[in-house]
Amino acid sequence: MAHPNRRDLGLLVLRVGTGAVLAAHGTQKLLGWFGGGGIEGTSKAMEAMGFHPPRESAIAAGLGEAGGGILLALGLATPAAGAAAAGAMAGAVAVHAPAGFFAQAGGYEYPAFLGFTAAAIGITGAGRYSLDHATGHVLDRPWVVATAFLGTAIAAAAVVGRRAQEQASSATEPEPEPE
Repeated sequence: MAHPNRRDLGLLVLRVGTGAVLAAHGTQKLLGWFGGGGIEGTSKAMEAMGFHPPRESAIAAGLGEAGGGILLALGLATPAAGAAAAGAMAGAVAVHAPAGFFAQAGGYEYPAFLGFTAAAIGITGAGRYSLDHATGHVLDRPWVVATAFLGTAIAAAAVVGRRAQEQASSATEPEPEPE
């Protein structure tokens, strides 16, 4: 009997753990599970954080986290799943960046770690113990990796850039004078 491949076992553990954390965060946003705000609460939070349109931003963030997390855990469409989760985490990093790096001060340490981990899994592949492997890697081809990460990078840059522009313009607008 052959010994299990440690790399594939390690990828399985990393995929399932990272995917479960991302899925839990996403279902907080989408469904209000685990004490989350659901779409309505997340939409209000997105608006307060400067993401417009807020409802669509809440749905995109929730789907990137929950959908990407579930697919990562299953090892299905791993490049797209990793890219989607990393893109969602790029938005979270932008929100937390003013507080610095460390999470204890409200910084971006945690979303950056989740984003880098999801991206690394998406680039590396799901390993032998995955649905990608079981389906002959039909959704895990080199062109899928390139397309998923390029598309996500463009979308994340556009969303984060638009938020930054809106925040900069609202910071320079004069206060309305009382009547």
